[in-house]
Amino acid sequence: MIVTSTELKANLGKYLDMANTQDITITRNGKAVLKLINPNRDKIKTLKSLVGIVPKHVDTDLDSIKAERLFKE
Repeated sequence: MIVTSTELKANLGKYLDMANTQDITITRNGKAVLKLINPNRDKIKTLKSLVGIVPKHVDTDLDSIKAERLFKE
């Protein structure tokens, strides 16, 4: 589901409840700025959704990914 930041602010409780069953993307000025997700959702499904985000030249171990992110900042 996609909602504006104004809508989220007006109905926060409603969207927090909805985040238990679906992802909620919050937009500001037409651009996605935040995503509410259930912290107890299936972690394997979450990892599969990230496929393609990590550059292919980076080793897939967590330490390498963290090091690259810290170096870029």
